[in-house]
Amino acid sequence: MNPNHDPAPAVQEIQGLDGAFTFPEHTLQRIWARGELDDTAAQVTGGARVRVLHPGRWNRLGVPDFRQARLRLGDGEVTGDVELHLQAGDWEAHGHEVDPAYAGVVLHAVLFPPAKPTVCRRCDGAVLPELVLLPLLRRGLEEYAAEQAVENLAQRPGVPGLEALAALPPEERDQCLRLHAERRWLLKVHHAAVRIARLGWNEACYQTALEILGYRFNREPMLRIAGRWPLADWARPGFSAEEAIAAEAGRWVVQGVRPANRPRERLRQYAAWVAARPDWPARLEALGPGLVATDGDPGRPANGVLRRGFTAATGVGEVGGGRFDNLVCDGFLPLLEARTGCEAFARWSQWRAGDGPEFLHGFARLLGGRGGAGLRPRTQGFVQGVLGWIIERDRRNRL
Repeated sequence: MNPNHDPAPAVQEIQGLDGAFTFPEHTLQRIWARGELDDTAAQVTGGARVRVLHPGRWNRLGVPDFRQARLRLGDGEVTGDVELHLQAGDWEAHGHEVDPAYAGVVLHAVLFPPAKPTVCRRCDGAVLPELVLLPLLRRGLEEYAAEQAVENLAQRPGVPGLEALAALPPEERDQCLRLHAERRWLLKVHHAAVRIARLGWNEACYQTALEILGYRFNREPMLRIAGRWPLADWARPGFSAEEAIAAEAGRWVVQGVRPANRPRERLRQYAAWVAARPDWPARLEALGPGLVATDGDPGRPANGVLRRGFTAATGVGEVGGGRFDNLVCDGFLPLLEARTGCEAFARWSQWRAGDGPEFLHGFARLLGGRGGAGLRPRTQGFVQGVLGWIIERDRRNRL
């Protein structure tokens, strides 16, 4: 084995809410690169506090994983390389303790805590501080894995195999898509419940909203802003969105981002949102009972009526188009079911799809007049059902 190169990329299989899923080391590297860690109380082995001032340059084609990271370690600041692994034992398993290529590593970051205390040494004998990342993640592993799968799909110009799905009898296709849509929905509600339990209702709503406003390229800077400035800060006199924008200077992605989705515009919209309804999470919660009634019940408002209700209750009026639909389907509805127990799947599945991979529009055209009586193309249930079907097919092909 070439000592300067790792073996094949590590992948961990984990049992999740909807069966086993894989979590590759590349996804962990991506989390580190985007700074999606809550390191406000992070400690390395031995108890020293650590803050990630800059994650370093992602060394995708070489070793170590990140070069020239800046860390505040204890009372001092260090600059050097960072190596990431899923398990603490991977450092020695990959031979890094005798490899001069890793002589500049100043931190070994691992996903899972070791079963017993370990000592990680460089080739010069120096003991490396080790940081366990699992407690620092802002979301669950299954949520990261699902998000990575969807992001991989979004980058594809097309998806082979959709013709086979389109060729199914309409009733069979509808049943298949509904099953996958229900699974995707349950995962979203589960993740919302975890976030509420960790942050409380108000902050869970706030962080979810900023994350969605940051889709797809600026969600991590948005989450860091949400962690630094709680919801109450946005409502206090004198607070400016410019302060939050400046705090993430150099980390915003604007190239290839449509003007309406650029962070300055989205944060300006959120500031107006909070100014209009500083108590918007409480107002959102009050909408929950209106979702419970079944179709055909005169007490159940139509989606258009509820859309206006969301706008009036939350003050989200300045956010329009597909991003508003993302807020409802990825944020408001899962949060409401997790919080109040209202049955929102039927509402969610019939809601207009928000921003999504371009190939889904082509698939809707491919169906043409072959659509069944169930999920209509360009609804959330249809889109999520197709995404779920593709992700499951890809997972099976990897087995």
